[in-house]
Amino acid sequence: MKQIINPKLRVIRDEVLECTKCPLYKTRIYPVIGQGNHQAEIVFVAEAPGANENKTGRPFCGQAGKVLDELLASVNIKREDIYITNILKCRPPKNRNPLQSEIDACTPYLIRQLKIIQPKVICCLGNFSSRFVMELFGLSDMYKGISRIHGQTFQGEYEGQKVAIIPLYHPAVASYNQNMIGVLKNDLMILGQLVN
Repeated sequence: MKQIINPKLRVIRDEVLECTKCPLYKTRIYPVIGQGNHQAEIVFVAEAPGANENKTGRPFCGQAGKVLDELLASVNIKREDIYITNILKCRPPKNRNPLQSEIDACTPYLIRQLKIIQPKVICCLGNFSSRFVMELFGLSDMYKGISRIHGQTFQGEYEGQKVAIIPLYHPAVASYNQNMIGVLKNDLMILGQLVN
């Protein structure tokens, strides 16, 4: 099935390519704007691009991407059916944590992406994306850190848009600790149950 390109998402892409709102633009090769189905019912929101993503402009194209593909396959979801983006579009040096000033500068793009796509489910990968998305959808008081809330489903609302939010560990944790792949797969079963 041919995917429909949303011109509003193209406008965001063009803006991000020219963005100089924070110093990260000085060290980026390519920003990672987002990739996938513009009408996706499921959006994955990660933290920021890594080294491989910075070189290609594509989200999850390295080792963490292989883990993500394996996780999606475990619940019969195709990568081309979802949309993947980040709270930061440019890579922080040496993959350091995002600064609040960078989050403040960049997340208006993410908010617009979510308004345009209007997903039914948002899977947040890691602490920074989980905290930001949960705050955005009025769930600040429910955020307790990713190790305490991973794999749970929360119902949020932002400007009339209702969405199920599932905080998950970032797939990169499986690169450092193979035992985590079982936890990740178990958590993703929640998503599988929601969409299947």
